[in-house]
Amino acid sequence: MSTMRKTKGSGVMPAVMTFWNADESFNQKETERYIQWVLDCGAHSLSVTGSTGENISMSDDEQKKIIECLVKFVDHQVPIYPGTGKYGTAQTIEMTKFAQKCGAEGALVIMPYYLIPHKRAVVNHFKKLREAVGDDFDIILYNNPRFCGYQFEPIELKELAEQGIINGVKLADGRASYIQGMKHYCPDGITALYGHDYEPLPAFFAGADGWLSGLPGIFPKFCVDLFNLCTVLQDAPAARKLWDKMQDFIDYFITYSNNDPHWHEVFKYVLKCFGFNAGLPRMPLGDLLPEEKKKVDALLADMDVTIKATNLIK
Repeated sequence: MSTMRKTKGSGVMPAVMTFWNADESFNQKETERYIQWVLDCGAHSLSVTGSTGENISMSDDEQKKIIECLVKFVDHQVPIYPGTGKYGTAQTIEMTKFAQKCGAEGALVIMPYYLIPHKRAVVNHFKKLREAVGDDFDIILYNNPRFCGYQFEPIELKELAEQGIINGVKLADGRASYIQGMKHYCPDGITALYGHDYEPLPAFFAGADGWLSGLPGIFPKFCVDLFNLCTVLQDAPAARKLWDKMQDFIDYFITYSNNDPHWHEVFKYVLKCFGFNAGLPRMPLGDLLPEEKKKVDALLADMDVTIKATNLIK
């Protein structure tokens, strides 16, 4: 295995949605139109078929078809990272090697979930994956305690990076302190991506190399502007002022106490408001209630057009 190196992609890496037709089949044309809009808004990298892309609702054949279509469509405009993680190591290797064959720069790989394996087994899972794909392919470990029931601490991730097993980590815990921890234990050898939506400012000022989450997939221009204010211009007052315009929306859609409405339902409705035939999330999720749509409409009406970037939608 190689020594530490960062991923080829970083910066604002929207976790994009997958659009379905009314019969829940893949709406390739509209998904591609949406992805091009995200790229036109300045996204630095891209992640497809992740949790925001509803990979858990896909058959393996369907997921492969969508990965192949979208990697081909993006065609190296930016680095692309399909979500390929499964519970089983063999299945994860199969899906990841397929993404590699399609030409992706790397993969976003969630840790084995549901049965909550012990960490020694999870480390071996990622070792086997690295052996299968070789040293040049980026592996971003998706560190998500909510979906997996456990997470790796920064000092543990350092060990994985030093062995060349992973090149990046999506820190979906949400707390900026995890970014700070990564920068303390592994300042140069791993790409640390903020992986949630409610604390990007402190995460950027703590040194995050990028932002991989769902919000950049519906407000890409806003997220790029925020990232640049924090990391390039290092203008904290301007960044706080910009974030204030998004705070009410964040407070509305993060409903983890009861998941109602679900953020997938909110995000797809927002994209419909922006002019896309986004469809609905696959069942068991569905559409927002009429009163929920009115609430989102009111939140969007209060936002500046430059945040929504509706002027860029063709």
